[in-house]
Amino acid sequence: MKAETRVATAGEGISAAASLLAGGDLVALPTETVYGLGADALDPAACAKIFEAKDRPLSDPLIVHVPSIDWLDRLAVVPEAARRLAENFWPGPLTLVLPRRETVPDLVTAGQETVAIRMSSHPLFREVLKAFGRPVAAPSANRFGRISPTCVEHVLAELEGRIPLVLDGGPCAHGIESTIVLVAADGLHILRNGPVTAEELAAFGPVHGSVAGISAPGGLASHYAPRTPLVIGEPASATDLRKSHAAGGTGVLKPCPVTVGLLSWRSAGEGFARVEPLSKTQDLREAAANLYGAMRRLDAAGLALILAEPVPETGLGAAIMERLRKASAR
Repeated sequence: MKAETRVATAGEGISAAASLLAGGDLVALPTETVYGLGADALDPAACAKIFEAKDRPLSDPLIVHVPSIDWLDRLAVVPEAARRLAENFWPGPLTLVLPRRETVPDLVTAGQETVAIRMSSHPLFREVLKAFGRPVAAPSANRFGRISPTCVEHVLAELEGRIPLVLDGGPCAHGIESTIVLVAADGLHILRNGPVTAEELAAFGPVHGSVAGISAPGGLASHYAPRTPLVIGEPASATDLRKSHAAGGTGVLKPCPVTVGLLSWRSAGEGFARVEPLSKTQDLREAAANLYGAMRRLDAAGLALILAEPVPETGLGAAIMERLRKASAR
């Protein structure tokens, strides 16, 4: 029998969340990026519950959220470049990957010698960490590999009955996960694109891509994925797309019709069974905030296929396209 999942708001919800964390239990919490599934980051038994609730492989490391910047030196070896980034972007949607200290459990780092750390700017999340007084490990509050949650309803759709409490902080502002940066001797390596863009990071040193041998949260090829197959492409012809998908790659059309939905950037979407616009004004920040909600609605619409229209890969567009490519990987 599944346990009941309670939804709470600010006030008593903050003390209830801190109490559950102190008792080694799980709480879903709002951040400025997506909702996170939190546990005491320094308690391996509590963190093990995250992997169990999410069906998450133990090879995928967790992000440690700190109550204040002074925790940084207690959890990691901090080069000057990392300290400048923290001072400029924290609290906010930037995760730093740094050499770990022994304080951090192996389970949290997936056995690596680095740890991913950030400090959220969401007021409710910060109040919970202040009341709890310790770092919290908090990956997205969804089943592993699925679409990340940006509101309480998404969390319940994924984890109801698996966790005791969800703290309701309303819709998430950014709507996609934090930027993850490895701070190295040769500069900054972006391991995951996010709200803090490469253009913003360039002011703090040379910016590079990912590096071999470092596994970052959300770094697998297939991630953030709907159950409905998703492909990326221009919506020139819904009819041609239906024919191609119905043929199953054989060149011979199957008799059953194929319903196609569109995750739209510029197109009006004529001929599609359902259209979810990311932003009617082509605003990349609005598109990022709408991305996961739009994907969930298309996924729930009973479609055979979702076509995602590409967005420009500048600024926040790089993060959106990174999510879409992972969502389309099978």
